[in-house]
Amino acid sequence: MYKTTLTAAFIATAALGLAACDVQKTQEGKVDAPKYEVSKTQEGNVQMPKYDVKGPDVNVSKTEKQVTVPNVDVNTEKKTVEVPKVTVTTPKEKEQQQANSGAKQ
Repeated sequence: MYKTTLTAAFIATAALGLAACDVQKTQEGKVDAPKYEVSKTQEGNVQMPKYDVKGPDVNVSKTEKQVTVPNVDVNTEKKTVEVPKVTVTTPKEKEQQQANSGAKQ
């Protein structure tokens, strides 16, 4: 049960971290290729688009929480277990924090 809960928390954290990425396209893609390939007399040119990806700051720590867990004889009791604590700061939030700290000075 503990491993399942921990695994589910880890997967949820990973999904949140991926969703918090800020992706900006910095260059369009372009393909120059011959229209018809009867006999190849020239080479094509492929230019892939460029992206700037800024990932979030993720701080993972542990904190203790009391949760109710079932006892073997179907009674419940409170136990203290360690659960992951995750703080995610997106690139936009970082910019706002830096702007606010710069305005205070």
